[in-house]
Amino acid sequence: MSKRDYYQVLGIEREATAEEIKRAYRRLAHQHHPDKNPGDKESEERFKEATEAYEILSNPEKRAAFDRFGMVGPGAGFEGFGDGGFGSVFEDLLGGFFGDASRRRTSRGADLRYDLEITLEEAVLGAEKEIVIPRLETCSSCKGSGAKPGTSPATCRSCRGSGQVRYSQGFLTISQTCSACRGEGRVIEHQCRDCRGTGRSRFDRSLTVKIPAGVETGNRLRLTGEGEAGLRSGDRGDLYVVIGVREHPLFSRDADDLYCEVPVSFAQAALGAEFEIPSLSGMMKLKIPPGTQSGSEFRLRGKGVPSLRGHGRGDLVVRVVVEVPTRLTAKQRELLEAYAELENGDGSPLAKSFLEKVKSLFG
Repeated sequence: MSKRDYYQVLGIEREATAEEIKRAYRRLAHQHHPDKNPGDKESEERFKEATEAYEILSNPEKRAAFDRFGMVGPGAGFEGFGDGGFGSVFEDLLGGFFGDASRRRTSRGADLRYDLEITLEEAVLGAEKEIVIPRLETCSSCKGSGAKPGTSPATCRSCRGSGQVRYSQGFLTISQTCSACRGEGRVIEHQCRDCRGTGRSRFDRSLTVKIPAGVETGNRLRLTGEGEAGLRSGDRGDLYVVIGVREHPLFSRDADDLYCEVPVSFAQAALGAEFEIPSLSGMMKLKIPPGTQSGSEFRLRGKGVPSLRGHGRGDLVVRVVVEVPTRLTAKQRELLEAYAELENGDGSPLAKSFLEKVKSLFG
C-alpha cells in the first residue's frame, strides 16, 4: 500500500487535536469496515490506511516524528503496531459501533398496539374498559429457556459461549456474530415441544384499561411492560392503546369545547323563551332573549370537556337554529298574514340595512 500524508488520509488539518483525530478515524473506520463492505477491496484498503494513519497520529512521539520527517521507516523512528495490535486500537474506538464480542445480547419484547373505540361520553367522563390482547408470553413449560424440560441449553462449541467468532486477515482481527448460535453463545440440543425452542408461546391476555377524562381521537395510552415477553429473560415491551372516539348524534367537539345545535321556533326566537337542552351530565335550562337570531351562540361555562392536563374544563356552546315551519294550518296562515300586514320594518334591522345599501347602489 503506497503511503500518503496521514493527515490527508483522515481528512484533517495538521493542527488537528487528539479528539479531532479520533473522531475522523471513527467516521472512516465505520464507513469502510470490512463487515459493512464484504468483498470490497477498495474499502478494505481504505480501512487499513485509516487505521495505520490513526496509529501514527494518535501517538505523540510518532506524530512528532512524522511531522518532522514526513516519511515512514526506521530512519523516521516508526515502528509497527504496538503490542495491542490493530485489535486493541479498533476495539477501544469502535466497540460501540459493532457490539461487544464478550457480551451476550438480550432481546426486548415487541411493543404492541391496540385500537380502542369509545363513546364521546366515555371520552369526556372517563371510563374503564376491558380488552383482550394476544401476545407472546414466557413459555411456562421451559421457563423461557427454549430447552426441553429437564435439559438446559449447551455452550456453543464454535464461539465457546462468547456469541462472536474472530478471524485474522493480514494484520486485521475481525469479529463476527457466531453463525452456529446466532450470537446467543449457547445452542438448544433438545427443544421444548410447547414453544419449539423459542422460549415463548402465544396467549390471550385480559387487561383493564383506565380511560382518563378528556381523551380524544389519536391519544395513546402507554401500559408499560404489557407488551410481549423478551427472549432469554429480556425486558417486556410496552402496550400502546390508541383511542378512537365515535361520532355523537347531538354533540361535536373542538378542543375542550362541546357544540350542540338546538332548533327553536320563530315565535320562541322572536319572543324569547326558556327551555331544556341536553348536556353530557344531564338536562340543563337555557334562556334565550327576545329577538334571538338563527345562528346565535350561547356559551355555558365549564360544561364541556375536562382538560387532559388537569387544568380547567371547556364550555358547552349552544347554537340556536330558527326553524321555519313548512306546513301551516289555516289559522296559522291567517295570523301570519295579519302580522305581515302590520310589519313596518322596525323589527327587522338586517332587512332594513340591506334595503338601504341596495338603494344607495342602484337608487
